[in-house]
Amino acid sequence: MIRVLIADDEPLIRAGIRMILASAQDIEIVAEAVDGREAVELAGRHRVDVALLDIQMPRMDGLAALAELRRTVPAARVLILTTFGQRDNVLRALQDGGSGFLLKDSAPCELIGAVRAAAAGAAFLSPQATRHVADSVREQAPTRRGEEARRRVAALTERERDVLALLGEGLSNADTGRRIHMSEATVKTYVSRILAKLGCENRVQAALAARDAGLAAPADGEVAG
Repeated sequence: MIRVLIADDEPLIRAGIRMILASAQDIEIVAEAVDGREAVELAGRHRVDVALLDIQMPRMDGLAALAELRRTVPAARVLILTTFGQRDNVLRALQDGGSGFLLKDSAPCELIGAVRAAAAGAAFLSPQATRHVADSVREQAPTRRGEEARRRVAALTERERDVLALLGEGLSNADTGRRIHMSEATVKTYVSRILAKLGCENRVQAALAARDAGLAAPADGEVAG
């Protein structure tokens, strides 16, 4: 059973998340908090597996709570709840050890999938959300980072670069496979290999590297030789 904490100062948001997660038989909501400080306290007390934190909360915001949780309850995975207008904060959260982020209008299946992925030690980023964060970084990317990204990407094979380019566009494994005629399982293998070669911990870091390197996604039906 995945033990979950929900932290948001808006009662309607908490109620909606609670209702969605309650429909999953492998998820148990063990605590709810209205601010970041309470979230940190309850996460330790209830030994939560996954904490869902809103970025904007009183007393201690979600980013500060994330940092505190990484220090005091390192076993807990943290998912950040956000809106598109907060994408720069989301990038910081991912760099500080968050397991991913969800938009507050995400589909119920995405919410459940994100909790399961985080509990399993994986990062979760919806394709749409990945694109927005990657776009934010690309707008600010300095030349030095672009040069470093191109150096790292140069170590990939042509087919690996094709997969990375589509990952940079925020495509799922299934959509990537359809675009370049691979099975989803094969794409998953390529993604794992790409992460290892680039030294990335998760898909969003690889997507950012793709954008910094200026990779263009292959056209529909184009297959690398």
